[in-house]
Amino acid sequence: MNIKALAIAASLAIGLTSAPLIHAATEILDQVVAIVDEDVIMASELRTRLASVTQNLEARGVEMPPEDELIRETLDRLILENIQLQLAARVGVRISDAQLNAAVGRIAGKNGMNLEQFRTRLEAEGQSYTSMREDIRREMILQRVQTGNVNQRIQITDKEIENFLATEEGQALTQPEYRLVHALLPLTPDASESDVAAAKLYVGNMAARISAGEAFDSVISSSSGNYTFSGGDLGWRRAGDLPSLFSDIAPTLKVGEVAEPLRSDSGFHLVYLADKRGGEQIVAQTEVRHILVKPSEILTDEQAEKLVIDLKARIEAGEDFGDLAKEFSEDIGSGQEGGDLGWTMKGQMVPEFDVAMAETEIGAISDPVHSQFGWHILEVTGRRDQDMTELAMRNKANEYLHSRKYQEELDAWLRKIRDEAFVDIK
Repeated sequence: MNIKALAIAASLAIGLTSAPLIHAATEILDQVVAIVDEDVIMASELRTRLASVTQNLEARGVEMPPEDELIRETLDRLILENIQLQLAARVGVRISDAQLNAAVGRIAGKNGMNLEQFRTRLEAEGQSYTSMREDIRREMILQRVQTGNVNQRIQITDKEIENFLATEEGQALTQPEYRLVHALLPLTPDASESDVAAAKLYVGNMAARISAGEAFDSVISSSSGNYTFSGGDLGWRRAGDLPSLFSDIAPTLKVGEVAEPLRSDSGFHLVYLADKRGGEQIVAQTEVRHILVKPSEILTDEQAEKLVIDLKARIEAGEDFGDLAKEFSEDIGSGQEGGDLGWTMKGQMVPEFDVAMAETEIGAISDPVHSQFGWHILEVTGRRDQDMTELAMRNKANEYLHSRKYQEELDAWLRKIRDEAFVDIK
């Protein structure tokens, strides 16, 4: 261990003891351990982080590294975080309380608790809820800085996507996935013809009930006595990962459909397609244009609503929608295009707009629609079913290649900012 590490280790060792003299020594020991550009890292920060790292390693049952190595790696991590936090401050990255509350709420939800229950649990375990929130805020800031800087370093070309899709790995990734639910009525291979016939009739009746609209689980759970099913949800699987008996059947089923009963050496099987994702994707699209009027300091919400009502009346009286959109619409993106939003699909617009778009007939003008952006009127000019399969495959391949490059580029960027920063370890 070098002199600097020895000095840090000595101060930390004293600072982490539970001896009565700790409080008397705190002021002396809380000294600068590193200068990082325009900021500093204090010994107290390093002690706190070391205690957290040690606790996590012990909880996971990981063998503790040598003390000098643990101190060096922890200090290096603090330095790198400090550099990133300074970058974030310079470009104005902020995490609002609302965003932080949402993030903490998601963590609480994953643990089956609401925010108040989560806070109570933390405090009961001797942890600070306030400190935990600030730790999460710091992590969110770091993630934003990293994502913003690393994503611009990653370029995925069309050729890369095409080459990847041509590989075995690419084809496996873009295969459709099926969520099958399976039920087996056991029957021995040497069962009599009458037993086989009775079982086949019973399973067929069960399949007919499901096809008629009864829930698969309810039908199967109603079996009893000699006719008791076993099985369950097989989870999400690609066709190649399904049991061989089902791999050819899954692609032939529609979601919510049950296959004809299958016979094997084990008995009779019922196979139900609960859901499907990937594969062929036919999407309903709507061609639409709109006029948006936003309330402002000189235009109240009521006046904005009245204006779009007047505009609707003028269009229905024969004036051109596109001309009025160019004159009155405050949607910068579409206003000068006559309000044209092109072909859209459900989920691309705000919910209120989606509902109005679905309810408006082709060629008709909607009633005024209020959204977070203001007041709209819209005209549906066409509807179609569009095959988005190839685009979906390319997007999935792009996401996969991006994630594969991300860590490599992140490591390179972190090395770069560390090399460029002024760091003086005391």
